[in-house]
Amino acid sequence: MIRAARNLSRLWTIARVLARHDALDVVDLPIATLAARLLRLGQPPIHDGRPGQRLAAALTELGPTFIKLGQALSTRADLLGEEMAADLSDLQDRLAPFPSHEARAIIAEELAMPVEEAFSHFDDTPVAAASIAQVHFAVTKDGHDVAVKVLRPGIDQAFKKDIDLLRWLAEWVELTQPRLRRLRMVESVETFEESVVLEMDLRFEAAAAAELSENFQGDDTFQVPEVDWTRTGKRVLTLERVYGIPVDEREQIAAAGINLDEVLKKAAESFFNMVFRDGFFHADMHPGNLFVDRDGNLVAVDFGIMGRVDQRTRRFLGEMLLGFLNGNYRRVAEIHFEAGFVPADKNVDTFTQACRSIAEPIMGKPMHEISIARLLGQLFQITEQFAMQTQPQLLMLQKSMLVAEGVGRRLDSSVNMWEMARPLIESWMIDNLGPQARVKETVVGAVHALERLPRMLAETEKAYTAMLNGGLKLHPDTMSAMRGEGGRRRGAPGWLPWVLAAVLAALLVLK
Repeated sequence: MIRAARNLSRLWTIARVLARHDALDVVDLPIATLAARLLRLGQPPIHDGRPGQRLAAALTELGPTFIKLGQALSTRADLLGEEMAADLSDLQDRLAPFPSHEARAIIAEELAMPVEEAFSHFDDTPVAAASIAQVHFAVTKDGHDVAVKVLRPGIDQAFKKDIDLLRWLAEWVELTQPRLRRLRMVESVETFEESVVLEMDLRFEAAAAAELSENFQGDDTFQVPEVDWTRTGKRVLTLERVYGIPVDEREQIAAAGINLDEVLKKAAESFFNMVFRDGFFHADMHPGNLFVDRDGNLVAVDFGIMGRVDQRTRRFLGEMLLGFLNGNYRRVAEIHFEAGFVPADKNVDTFTQACRSIAEPIMGKPMHEISIARLLGQLFQITEQFAMQTQPQLLMLQKSMLVAEGVGRRLDSSVNMWEMARPLIESWMIDNLGPQARVKETVVGAVHALERLPRMLAETEKAYTAMLNGGLKLHPDTMSAMRGEGGRRRGAPGWLPWVLAAVLAALLVLK
């Protein structure tokens, strides 16, 4: 009861903010427009523009958790539509800075030493302030220029309250709207919570930076600032200071004598390597987080939001993109069924037709206008028709590709960045999708099966010994189910578990 009252009170505040910005219609209910007018007490909205722009302004006013929520929703073109998702992608994660004396106190507590002892110089004016943390430039005692990221005070408690509200709403939606359960809203809230909790522990960001740096070790075209682990803790992260030109400052890059096409090629290749070679990618690589150094190499910052794609999904994704590029829409459809993205009871021919309908308008354009990210976005929008379950890792990847393509267009709108990375893409496809790769996969699978065999035999031996020494022990709940107690599911005969148990016993005796 207390939880419901607390959440309803917070929900009332949120509704009023959404109404003031004329963003309540995102709820998509018939009474939304009338409710907005009532909540505004007849006053006109304070913001105009497209629905996504109004929603972005409202989320900014609601604070850090909802800014992060807006950034997460920007990956859900399947829910909001492309235009609104694109508007939320432009949501600026900027808030007023908190006082420097609070930043100093957090640093001193986290590092167990005064700021003056950790740094020879500390700039009290932050260079950037966002929803989770703010950044100060400093110089270490040994003369290294660093950037010090300090967690915003009280952010963890505020986030816990807001995430409890979001989970409560998701639970009610899944309870009252069965048709929306395929969207797995509770799971999506939990995934969102996990990502932000990790982002609020700056040690995880430091670890992500170190892992990304290892992945590109020996490759100077993409660099990651070094972590100062001695000055890093849960609420403080110290990184090597980056000097460079923001990647979207085209004129400055050209004026520095750096070849724009080379920068674009390095961006395409580094992103491809992150996703397909390593399965670990920077998921927030907007122009503010990517710089070009004086040698024309890329330097990334801000590793709070990272994405992972497992080997199996990478192979499916590679085959799917290859099918789209070759116009083999049947194969694209089959891959979705093989991966389990589309339920087996759906019609593969109809899904093939759907894939063609979204791909032809995009793939038929000139090469420099083709957007792979837009292609994936269109694909996600047909999820409801085919009861496709949400794939969070692919949604994050699609958004990251969209951001990368935006960077590419700013550098040179006449060039397709994926075309520049074609040699790398083709090499990866040969190594991972060719005949030799399939033979290797089969051999590895067989080896893993053989490795599991001794353990399976040992478990069988253990069960056989248990049978000889008095029988197998079953959990009380299992016994109740076998006796037909506890609300047995309709259609499952009560004698069936006994038959299965008898078959198991026979197999063990015959061993």
